[in-house]
Amino acid sequence: MRLRLPLRQGFRDGLAAAVDAYARERRLLTAADPDPSADRICQGLTAVVSVKLDRPEFLGATRGTLGNPAARPCVAETVRDHLGTWFAEQPEQAGALVGRFL
Repeated sequence: MRLRLPLRQGFRDGLAAAVDAYARERRLLTAADPDPSADRICQGLTAVVSVKLDRPEFLGATRGTLGNPAARPCVAETVRDHLGTWFAEQPEQAGALVGRFL
């Protein structure tokens, strides 16, 4: 099944939010700096996102594309929280990773 808009956008939103929060917390970005671009952060990135839905909604007749819009904020929040925790536990690796995006 292809990862479609709600899940892909949720992942991108969560990733961008975690990178932005980490960079601002560490003062790598100031309040005047724009938020890092999700396009730039996700460029060349491959991810596996697994979501279990009680009532999946599909787009198209072949049912090959997931279209649940309610999944987007859930995926974004989960990615942001877990990546933020990883950043806190791995400060050297997090700094190097976030530095590549800025």
